[in-house]
Amino acid sequence: MCRWAAYIGEEVFLEDIVTAPCHSLIAQSHCAQEAKSPTNGDGFGLAWYGERPEPGLYRDILPAWSDPNLKSLCRQIKSGLFLAHVRASTGGATSRANCHPFISGRWSFMHNGQISGFEKIRRRLEASINDDLYEQRQGTTDSELFFMLMLEEGLDADPQGAVTRATGRVVAAAHGAGIDPQLKLTAAFSDGTSLFAVRFATDGHAPTLYTRDGETGRCIVSEPFDREGQSWQAVPPSSFVAMTPDEMTVRPFQPALAQLALAG
Repeated sequence: MCRWAAYIGEEVFLEDIVTAPCHSLIAQSHCAQEAKSPTNGDGFGLAWYGERPEPGLYRDILPAWSDPNLKSLCRQIKSGLFLAHVRASTGGATSRANCHPFISGRWSFMHNGQISGFEKIRRRLEASINDDLYEQRQGTTDSELFFMLMLEEGLDADPQGAVTRATGRVVAAAHGAGIDPQLKLTAAFSDGTSLFAVRFATDGHAPTLYTRDGETGRCIVSEPFDREGQSWQAVPPSSFVAMTPDEMTVRPFQPALAQLALAG
């Protein structure tokens, strides 16, 4: 599965997290230590916030370790809020449109996980999305589609509720197709002001997630980008994280799956 890192706080160079540390995201693209596969070479992406409400976006299909443009950009760009991702595909072609993060207006989203049996419920889920949102869909991944579901379920007003309701739609679609719902969801997303993350899996085995408060701001990552000290804190499974530069909260994220399926 994928590896990702996100930051909120004072402006820093993206290289401080993405390329420079000993176990940076680029290092994790070819030698991840806490993923099923150590290699995450199916593309990469950055979304960063600056003077405009919408994020900048840079994605490519090259492995992150082999793109000199990525290192150059990270050395020059400063941001107080950014998301970075290296991809190990669990479905969907290796194309720029399938690389994370995905953006819609001021929102950005990236994901580590998968919807098992996605091809059996993809058509059902896509048909449930309104036309305006569906027109924004560029790729074929389950991750981008889940982001569309979150947007339709009221992400602007209620981030945690939107993720809960989107999860319910996936569960309901799986039951409707006669398959066991299996969703792994370790995702980060932002509106340019706050940073949110969720760690959840229907089977209880969610991909890893860590937070750290630093001198300049807060990080949330798939796995630590350094191994010095004991400052990294593991986020418990079934958790929803909300961050601003000033505070962080970790709340339970426990959708009532049986009730969600019946509601769908």
